[in-house]
Amino acid sequence: MALPAVLAMAGCGGSVASLSTAGARSSNGSFSISPGALAVDTNCTGCNNARSGYEQFSATTSSGAQASVTWSVSGGDSYAGGGKFMSASDGEYVPPSFLTADSVQVTVTATSTSNPSLTATAKVTVTPGFLQPLSPENAALAANGTATITGYIAEVGGTDEINFATSSSANGSNGGQGTVVSTPCARGNLTNGDFTKCTATYTAPGVVSQTETTYVVATIGSSASTESTDVLLNTAGVNSNPADHQAQLSTPISLGSSGGNNDDYDENSSNQIVDCCGGTLGSLIKDSSGNQYILSNNHVLARSDQASVGETIIQPGLIDNTGGACDPEGDGGTETPVGTLTGFVPVKSTSTNVDAAIAGVNSGAVSAGGAILELGAPEAGGTLAAAPPGVSSTGGTGETPTVGMTVAKSGRTTGLTCAQISVVALAVQVSYYTNCAETEPYYTKTYTNQIGIEAEHFSDAGDSGSLVVDTSDAEPVGLFFAGGVTTSGTSEGVANPVGEVLSELKTYVGDNGTSYSFVGTNDHPVSCLNYGSGTAAAAQGRTLSGAEMDRAQQAMLDARSLVNPSAGILGVATGKSSDGAGEAAVIVYVDPNKSASVPATVDGVRTEVIPASEQAVAMGTAPQSWLQAGAMPALRAGVLRQAIGTQQQIATSLMKQYPAFFGVGVGQSFDDPAEAALVIYVDENEVPAQLPQTIDGLRTRYIVMERLHVTRSYLSATPTRSHCMAHPAPAPAKGFDLLQSKKLRNLTLY
Repeated sequence: MALPAVLAMAGCGGSVASLSTAGARSSNGSFSISPGALAVDTNCTGCNNARSGYEQFSATTSSGAQASVTWSVSGGDSYAGGGKFMSASDGEYVPPSFLTADSVQVTVTATSTSNPSLTATAKVTVTPGFLQPLSPENAALAANGTATITGYIAEVGGTDEINFATSSSANGSNGGQGTVVSTPCARGNLTNGDFTKCTATYTAPGVVSQTETTYVVATIGSSASTESTDVLLNTAGVNSNPADHQAQLSTPISLGSSGGNNDDYDENSSNQIVDCCGGTLGSLIKDSSGNQYILSNNHVLARSDQASVGETIIQPGLIDNTGGACDPEGDGGTETPVGTLTGFVPVKSTSTNVDAAIAGVNSGAVSAGGAILELGAPEAGGTLAAAPPGVSSTGGTGETPTVGMTVAKSGRTTGLTCAQISVVALAVQVSYYTNCAETEPYYTKTYTNQIGIEAEHFSDAGDSGSLVVDTSDAEPVGLFFAGGVTTSGTSEGVANPVGEVLSELKTYVGDNGTSYSFVGTNDHPVSCLNYGSGTAAAAQGRTLSGAEMDRAQQAMLDARSLVNPSAGILGVATGKSSDGAGEAAVIVYVDPNKSASVPATVDGVRTEVIPASEQAVAMGTAPQSWLQAGAMPALRAGVLRQAIGTQQQIATSLMKQYPAFFGVGVGQSFDDPAEAALVIYVDENEVPAQLPQTIDGLRTRYIVMERLHVTRSYLSATPTRSHCMAHPAPAPAKGFDLLQSKKLRNLTLY
């Protein structure tokens, strides 16, 4: 469930542009408003102002002071309206969530509170954005492999099309490898409530000489909106499509597939279902008597503490029901009942530390061997076989996570993906809601000793509940439950250690201390589908500001005094920090055969310690970062233990001192891999002006993103239609919002 993402999850990226629209009076003799004209997309996934979901208007007097005004909206779509302001006084404009036309004009009016005759107006052009990310968001293909890519426009009717093109970047318009062919879009109408659906078939090139990522980028009309599917072209001959994880499976089902609670939906006051949730049925466990259970998250199976023991668990989840959007099993839905909720570790408890629940397996409904989709060996045609996790090394109790361990997960939304554990001993705050639309907050919980995982497209909304395994032997490591995407585009995931999951299930669910273990087979390797690197690559890809480059040049005066070949320091240069994205660094080149002592900062500028030869330094050919230097050495166990000890002493006080910090863990420094770093999650909306480069002697690495909140993936592949539990509703009455006027968020956490 999400994670949404976010992330910045690949969003439609609707931009604000200046328009010369006739009739706008953006100023009067008393005040003016800004912007005077703009173009935005509907309030859709990832649109408008990065990920804030709204556009900010302001009113100022001729002296530059804030004017006291009330804000209102007129015009817009004949059915969906013109959007709204968050309040009459705040200037935060939210576009409508969908349109029935390709473009509409909205008038924003600011009225003086002291003199209602004084007004100023702005013209807003609203165009449809993407309803949700493309499906699939990622796929792995061998030579000549194909994938069908689907996108939805937040428009009912109209003539807009989604244009698909290959590209060498996620938001580009040209380049890339392979070909893409579109088919005519299918258009909904107000009677059936469907949105515009467009599909295209992507075909990989006939020869794939190296494993690399290419993109299928989608755009809508003249809008700046973009969405993309990442395609991992691979020489291993693997074809993997996450859509297979969302399908309804024949029984006995494999795990790693879509599923959830049959009652996990939102209703309005008329008893109509307007939204629904889903996640991943992660793995199979057994108790000491041999009884088998599906393991997933509390928020997937038990609706974040809102469920009762005995509720039905289904496959696929409500969001993937092909019989009717969000229709429950037994009420028009075609889902298969696969289990019954047995128990869950309560979220709203200060004594619990995992997000876990189990469901007793219905007879014959689930693979008795615990097979998980795509966890096995390649088959004919390049598909990956389903296989159980490995249990022979640990007896089904799982492994202890370590920094740098390569892990994989098989989930509902992104399928089989792999990444590295980048953070351990993570203390992190996660918010829960009682409904799918996240309008009803439930509880914000601080977890400790969690696992942080990072890579491109490792996870997304709907992957919650996935089992995280060691790729070398398929042994269980973690239970994925939250995640998101950083401002630089890297996926960040969070998982509970499986040892703690089994322990707390024994305490809170088992009768008389019943113990649990994973159902599996002999240890075996897992195919690793990695769609891209993490924060170090993103940091090195950033362009430094002039101020940062000046700081580095000034620091070089003192940095040159460090050079001492006999002590192992061969030279210095200016560069970019990999721990502090956007920060300059002083590169310190060291002799790999000597133990050089290098300070973490020089004149307030981070140092990046890179091994090199004297000749390379002299010739100016030495690496500029560890990405160029090669694989980072493993972090010594003693260094890690000492850093964890420091983290345990300061994490709580650090998050209190800096309210924007919502997570503190320990990882390896990307500037000096011989050292550990405090890895700190920072709210992207509250980034402090100054971020310490060291804390208690430890280097720091900052992950800037939206705060973590657990949400299920929602809105099915066919956009949700309002319907009653007993029977389909008639055509919606005029003025009824197909999406109940809720903001279509980036699905950042999962």
